[in-house]
Amino acid sequence: MEHLSIAKHRLGDALRSTVNAFTSASGESKFLESGTLTPEEFVEAGDQLTFKFPTWRWEAGDANLRASYLPQEQQYLITRNVPCRDRVRALDSALDQIKTEDDWLLPPEVSTSGASKDCLQDVDDLASPKEGKAEVGPVLNFNADDDFLGDGAKASNLPDFSDLDKQLQEEDGYPAASAPAAPASVIVAEAPDANILKTRTYDLSITYDKYYRTPRLWLFGYNENGDPLTPEEVYEDVLSDYKSRTVTVDPHPLTGTPTVSIHPCQHAQVMKKVIDDWIEQGLTPRHDLALFVFLKFISSVVPTINYDFTMEIEF
Repeated sequence: MEHLSIAKHRLGDALRSTVNAFTSASGESKFLESGTLTPEEFVEAGDQLTFKFPTWRWEAGDANLRASYLPQEQQYLITRNVPCRDRVRALDSALDQIKTEDDWLLPPEVSTSGASKDCLQDVDDLASPKEGKAEVGPVLNFNADDDFLGDGAKASNLPDFSDLDKQLQEEDGYPAASAPAAPASVIVAEAPDANILKTRTYDLSITYDKYYRTPRLWLFGYNENGDPLTPEEVYEDVLSDYKSRTVTVDPHPLTGTPTVSIHPCQHAQVMKKVIDDWIEQGLTPRHDLALFVFLKFISSVVPTINYDFTMEIEF
């Protein structure tokens, strides 16, 4: 059955490649009607993503593989070295071990089976030395209605990080003006990275699929030693419901490297559902937010890959 599915996928790819070779990319927007994007809309959505999350950036790709309907320096988006500490199967194991206590969900290490109930403190009881209340760090909230590519007045609403280094030094107990003097000699007891947790990492890239007129995600992973993962190892980080249906290994369209990808055949339907929900709520659908919705959907396919994406979007 698996071989039949792969053969069917290869045949479909060949047919789609033939169609792409004899058709041009449409510039007519069908975003509201079908949830698809034009190349121009894809670039605008990518600009929003790179502005909001600088860990994502545009890449030009191989000069011989570039698409003529996209800007030469904006062929695809990529974010590198994304951590993936756990395999998907660990999620099922963790859920099986979670216990409830007084309507709270508690992991095994803090449940009453292994510790006294008196060890659990209410958040309000965690007093700080200054005010007698718990201190909460600054929270950055981004509104999906904000225009992150707007004029200077819009951009000025973003938080000012100019004093961040100074604040971090003060929080570490060092004077802001100067760092502690280095000792004359240092005795190294162990390697500097001996206690660093080694984990899998991924390079995630997003391309524009001309046939489906949607974004497409590509996953290239590395093990704890920095060696490339095999496709079978990458599948360990994909929910089982998607492995046999939408996950394939294909040459990356801008690098030519065989890469695992989430097939885009259902992406437009997901986007259309979100558009309809926006309209029902009285919101104006915006194509430049399409990649935020796309990544929110992808996070349900690869839930243990912790890429830089924190915007709250309701499906």
